[in-house]
Amino acid sequence: MAEDGSRRAVGDRLDDVIRACEAIRRYVGDPRLPEDLVHDAVRMRLVEIGEAVRVLPAAVTAGEPDIPWSRVSDLGERLTRRYFDTTRAVVSGTARTDVPHLAAAAARLRATHG
Repeated sequence: MAEDGSRRAVGDRLDDVIRACEAIRRYVGDPRLPEDLVHDAVRMRLVEIGEAVRVLPAAVTAGEPDIPWSRVSDLGERLTRRYFDTTRAVVSGTARTDVPHLAAAAARLRATHG
């Protein structure tokens, strides 16, 4: 597949989401890491997830209707363009509550879009 990010395969995008979710899980689960570092790392991974989700075809995401895919994409955009307007509580809550559900959904989609 081409280096152009917009031409990457659906499976590759789903892999990106899965890897970023796993990284977030590791960051928030490691009490040795400083809180500021975890916050910054999680924000960056959420941006990655938002970018990957933004280009997933609706026909793919329709397979997991319980995930608010447009909100996932919007969060990545918000963290990029309105980073100053995003509270730590939003980032932390997303990492701890929403990311595990997203990871599971992405893994199920990946299994069918290999």
